[in-house]
Amino acid sequence: MNNTRFATFLHILTLLAKTPGEWLSSDWIAGSIQINPVIVRKELGILQDRGWVISKKGKEGGSMLGVPSSEISLADVYKAVQSTHVLGKKNLNPNPKCPVGKLVNTKLEQLFVETDELLYAALSHRTLENFVEQFK
Repeated sequence: MNNTRFATFLHILTLLAKTPGEWLSSDWIAGSIQINPVIVRKELGILQDRGWVISKKGKEGGSMLGVPSSEISLADVYKAVQSTHVLGKKNLNPNPKCPVGKLVNTKLEQLFVETDELLYAALSHRTLENFVEQFK
C-alpha cells in the first residue's frame, strides 16, 4: 500500500478520540492534516459506514467518535483502507514458458499472504486508544 489512507484514517480517528463529545468539522480536521476537506468528508463517510464515527449535518454539525477508542484495533483500521498486499502487486503477465515466470505469482501470493498476516497480527494488539495516548 503506497498511499496515505492509513495515515489519514488514523489522523482523523486520533483527532476524534482526543475530543470526546465534541463535533469536529471536516474543515477543522482537514486543517490538521493539511488536505482538502472533500477528502476528509469522503473518509469520514467510510468511517461512519464502519460504525466508528457519527456525523451531524448543519451549522453546528461535525463528526465524533461513535465507539470507544479501545474497540478499534489498528489492524481494523488497516483493513478498512487496504487495497493491495503490503508488498504490492504481482506482475500480471510473467512468461509461462520461463521456469521462474510460470511459478513466480504462486510463490509471491504465498509470501504476500504471510506478510499481510504478520502485519495484521502486529497491529491487532494495538488499539486507537493506545495510539492516542502518545499525544497526551
